[in-house]
Amino acid sequence: MTSTELIINRLLNEAHEARQSGMHDVAAQRLAAARARAPHNAMVLNASGMHMLAAQDFAAAKTYFAAAAAADPMAPALLVNLATACRGLGDDQGERLSLKAALALDRRDFIALLRLAELDERQGFNVEAALSWSGIVQMAASMSQPPPLVVDALQRGTTYLLKHNAELSHRVDEQLGEKLIAMGTAARRVNACIDHSLGRRQIYANHCEGVHFPFLPADEFFDRHHFPWLTELEKHTSAIRREAQALWENRNAAIRPYVQLEPGTPDNKWSALDKSEDWSACFLWEYGERNDEICNQCPETAAAMSAIPHNRIPGKAPTVFFSILKPKSHIPAHTGVTNTRAIIHLPLVIPDGCRFRVGGETREWIEGEAFAFDDTIEHEAWNDSDAHRIVLIFDVWNPHMTMGERELVADFLTLTGERAPS
Repeated sequence: MTSTELIINRLLNEAHEARQSGMHDVAAQRLAAARARAPHNAMVLNASGMHMLAAQDFAAAKTYFAAAAAADPMAPALLVNLATACRGLGDDQGERLSLKAALALDRRDFIALLRLAELDERQGFNVEAALSWSGIVQMAASMSQPPPLVVDALQRGTTYLLKHNAELSHRVDEQLGEKLIAMGTAARRVNACIDHSLGRRQIYANHCEGVHFPFLPADEFFDRHHFPWLTELEKHTSAIRREAQALWENRNAAIRPYVQLEPGTPDNKWSALDKSEDWSACFLWEYGERNDEICNQCPETAAAMSAIPHNRIPGKAPTVFFSILKPKSHIPAHTGVTNTRAIIHLPLVIPDGCRFRVGGETREWIEGEAFAFDDTIEHEAWNDSDAHRIVLIFDVWNPHMTMGERELVADFLTLTGERAPS
């Protein structure tokens, strides 16, 4: 370090200490001396700008910060300081240009992003402000030990985005609501897109505990047109219900807890249901094997199932069972084994207070109205009523797979010989 640099550093330190002690005249003198020795030094010019900023002489501060930024054009902090002086002068355009220049050097400069978000909000540029605040919120939320400035920015950003999304939601519902209602169920994906964009719902991806077939759509509930035979199945609802109720009322020995963990399994989300009759099942087919005794007791159900295009894989599929959920019971959020299948629910006995969530959509079962869903997307069920809920559940091929794909996957799963849990 040269002697001049040593002198400059000493003068800047003395100016800083004087300003901290309230001796502003002394600070001004030291800064003037530093400028006399190094009139184009970015540090000296920036310190002079900070001194004038503290004195609320924003015009002088702007002059110094602009000179500092010209002397060191690769320092985004100098441009942020220049933007601050512009803000003090009410120079919105100058502030915006300075912040944009700072971000052009470092897109993750938190202070520059924060000041830009504040500017966008102040000027009423709602779309830009929402984007800016979104970036602030994401950055702030990712910090493990954020300083108070960041915590405050996170709170302000979250508040702004909630308000912005609420206003935008109202505008969207007001202008698009009738069109969406007119589309009916065909608007499911549009509604999901809108709700996700407005922060009203989450989009869930497939999570397969076993075999994952790539590139299939990750749709929570499959469109009904993929399963034209559902209408015929629903015609048998009354008969199937009678058979299921007879099994339950007679407490058939084949009814057993659905969750049966292996001994030594560590505590997990299923522990509360382990060997519990809160969630029971009675299988007509299990891992591709027909339970002749139960099928003989449920001939209408067995006949209806014989007309279904099941995914037949030796030792694995199909599986068909009555699912019985006791009152005040909950099946925790979980994902299934493979997205090569679709799971069908035919609701049979549905008291008030029963609901079912797949991903971001929650539905109430309606007796006799079947639906199909992808169980590799997180799902859970509730029975908040005072009566038992009974649903017929079985699996078929994922409708987005071709016949050739189905045959080859069935061959592959048969060859692997690995028996996956249902």
